[in-house]
Order: sequence, then structure tokens, then C-alpha cells
Amino acid sequence: MSIDELISVLFPHFVRLHVERVRVTGRTVRIHARGREAVAVCPGCGTESARVHSGYERKISDTAVAGQQALLHLRVRRFLCGSTDCGKRTFAEQIDGLTFRHGRCTLLLRRVREAIALALGGRAGARLAEVQAIGIGKDALLRLIRALPDPESKTVRALGVDDFALKRGHNYGTVLIDMESRRPVEVLPERSAEALAEWLLTHPGVEVICRDRASCYAEGADRGAPAAEQVADRWHLWHNLSLAVERLVARLRAQWVPPAPEKKDTEVPAKPEGVRAQRVRERHAAVHALMAKGAGIGFIVSELRLDPKTVRKCMNAAMPEELISFPTGRQSSLDGHAHYLAARWAEGCRSTSRLHQELAGRGLRVSERTVRRFLLRLKEGTEPATRPSAPKNREVTTLVLSHPEGLSEADRVILKELRDRCAELDTACVLITRFAEMLTTRSGQDKLEQWICDTENGPLPELRGFATGLRKDFAAVLAGLSLPWSSGPVEGHVNRIKMLKRQMFGRAKPDLLRKRILLTT
Repeated sequence: MSIDELISVLFPHFVRLHVERVRVTGRTVRIHARGREAVAVCPGCGTESARVHSGYERKISDTAVAGQQALLHLRVRRFLCGSTDCGKRTFAEQIDGLTFRHGRCTLLLRRVREAIALALGGRAGARLAEVQAIGIGKDALLRLIRALPDPESKTVRALGVDDFALKRGHNYGTVLIDMESRRPVEVLPERSAEALAEWLLTHPGVEVICRDRASCYAEGADRGAPAAEQVADRWHLWHNLSLAVERLVARLRAQWVPPAPEKKDTEVPAKPEGVRAQRVRERHAAVHALMAKGAGIGFIVSELRLDPKTVRKCMNAAMPEELISFPTGRQSSLDGHAHYLAARWAEGCRSTSRLHQELAGRGLRVSERTVRRFLLRLKEGTEPATRPSAPKNREVTTLVLSHPEGLSEADRVILKELRDRCAELDTACVLITRFAEMLTTRSGQDKLEQWICDTENGPLPELRGFATGLRKDFAAVLAGLSLPWSSGPVEGHVNRIKMLKRQMFGRAKPDLLRKRILLTT
């Protein structure tokens, strides 16, 4: 294989060059070359010219060679333009596929640096570039990202919309996803109906909009694309239902938690309702009084001087009990094991460390100090009052929301006992099963209206509030339970945005974050 053939294989971007000499100085490979073409094309008018005016040497960095920095010493000619209509008298030649105007690196090296910058950002990208012997500073990498053009815009038929935190709890942006290609098409600097409506008006052709149940996106879609069909995300529907079920379980817990054994001393009168619960009731009443007069959330926030999240919770709750947690008494970590410890004590075992190890073998994670306190009560002859273990609120919620086929036999027995003890929980399970069937089979077209009516007429205030919210956004919910569209790709991109923000230590300006969101694969 000749030298020219070897160069064409190892350095295909050098095919238009005549390499004159290669030398090594330190850790740098220096390649001296010149162009092969006899003519050059004027960038101003496109006229070919063979008249050479002068020449100069241009130093251009290239990708590494065997782990060593490569520097191209290119002898460049300056040509005279022969067109009298052209504003340029002379111009420098450019090597196709190798150089570009004012560039201090080859096109191949620029693409490599751009890929590193998009994947890793500034500091991490600069460290990798140093290892690859194509060193470049972190600020230069960020400038490369900002100089990249936006992706080519095209008509989006199905659009996914969701928010992401620029500064969690303070500022939020909006990411727009093409649901067919699953690629981001735009990043809006705010989460508002106005921003979404403006983008939709300037980008017609959207037929389907997948969104969560935020009112600002619903309003923006109505204003910007009134003919588009809005689809509520099924995951958000199930999540909203799970929050309602969690409140329901907290309210009903007292019906299946065994009461603590009665004390022999004088009974303590029931504790009156606390200040926090009274405040919640007052806020709920004030919010619903203003709602009855036709006031919107903005007016209610300014009138009552409350946080918008608090006002929205009160508006969505049909009864104040949905917002109040009902404590059922403090549980002990030894619940369910007290009888075992008492039996071992009666057998003559007095070692705290040994009993602690035995409890660990039974699967109980508890401190040795807690065991010592329990044994001290046994020694004094006053066995602590404990109650049989009962499933926690989150555990009951999980049982209620899980698919029956995914439950173990023990979990099925527990759920059946809870439903037998509590009629309201049994009613909730029936309604949840019906809703889950609509969700998985997308049969909302035939069953959603009846489900909402049955729930609104039912005895469960938490699920009534959920059903009322579905009726307010009925068209989008019906589409979400009937059509195959889902916001899953949008949620995936939101997670990717979180990763990009962590890479940039949360200090990225919106324009830089936008470029990385749109251009990172």
C-alpha cells in the first residue's frame, strides 16, 4: 500500500491535500501539507479562479494521532476573483471537508468537540478532551453548544406538553415533545397558558395534545389549538386517584386498627380537635364560600392571602375531612412481638442482647435499648400495653391499588379481612377496580360517565372529589381512557432534563439548557 493510499484510509479528510512532511515535536504530531486543487471557488460570487495572489501558512488542530495532539501546517493560497461584479478582490481557498472560514480546527475535530460538549457539558467535557489529546477549555465548549443551530422545524401532528423545574418550587419551564418521533421540538422559558398558546398559534397543524391535568396547559391548548384533541395522561389520572385513596385509608384506619388495652387508672378524656384541624376547616369554608360566588383561584389567593397550592387543595376537596389526618394512636415497634418476649421472659431468659438477636431473627429491626425498656417493665410486673400489629396506611393503599394477580396469598387474605371489617373500604375497592379496568383496557368511552355518576352518588367524599375533578376535564380524561396516546415519552425527557441540570451543577442559563435539551440524543 502506497503512502497516498494509507493516508486515504487513515485520514480520509486529507484526500484533497498533498502531505509534504510529518514531524514530531514533544507530544505533538506536525503535518505539513498544501492543497491539491489548481483552482478555487470565490465564496462571494461562486466564480472559479486560478490566479494566485499570495499565500500564507495556516495552523489547524486535528483529531489525535496515536494519543498525540495533531497540528496541521497548511499552506493556503489566496486567489484573485475575476468577476467585476463581485465585492471581493481576493479570497483564501478552503479545503472541502477539512477547513472552514476563521476555523482553527478541522471540521472533523469540531464535530468531535461538539459531541463531547453536548454529552458532558463544560467542565467534564474539557477533562475528557484533555485525555483525548484534543484539549479545549470549558468556556469554549459552551460557546460551541450555543453556536449550534436549532433542529430543523417541521409540522408536529401529536404534541406532548409537560413542565420541568428551572428552580424547584420557584421557576418552571415547559418542554414540548413530538410524540411520533419522540424528540423535543421546543423549550419554553415559563409554565403558562400564554406561552403555550403563542407557540401553538405560530406552529399550526397540531391535532393531538398530550398533557397532564394542569389548568394552565388546558387553557393554553384551548386558546392556541382549539381544534386539537386534548388527551389527559393515564399515569397522572392513576396518581391522582392514589392520592385520594391514601386520604380515604387515613380516614378509615380507625375501623381496622384494634384499640389499645384499657388502662386501670382513670380514663383520660378524649382530646379535642387541634388548632391545625380547626384552621383547615376555616380555610376550606372560606375557599368554598368564594367559589360559590364565582371567584377564581387568582382572586381567592389574593383575597385570603394563601399559597396557590393550598387554595387548589381546598378547591379540590369536597369535605374538610379530606385535608385532615386522623391519628389513631401511637404504635410501638414491638407490636406483634410483645407476647413472644413475655413468653421468653417467663421461660427465664433475661439477656437483653440475646432477646434482641432473636427479634432480629424474626425479621424485626429494633434497637437494643427498646428491648431493654420492655424487659424493665416486665421485671416491674407491669407489662406494657401493646396492640396487635396492623398494616400501615401506605401498605393498605398499596394493597388496594395493586392488581389482584400481583398480590401474594397473604396480602389477599389481609385485604379481604380489611374489606370485611370496613364496608366503605370494600366500596372503594369496587370503584377502584372498575377505574383500573377502564385505564388498562381504554374502555372509557363506554364506562367513564357511569363510573363518575356512581362515585359522585357514593358515600366516599375522597373519591367524590376525584370524580368531580374528572368531570371538570371530562373531554381530555375521556380521550386519555380511550385513545392510545400517553405522556410516557414526555416524562422520560423530563427525567433527562434533570440529568442535564445535575451535569451543569444547576447553574446553566436557560439558553444553554435549551440547546442541550433540543440537540442531545
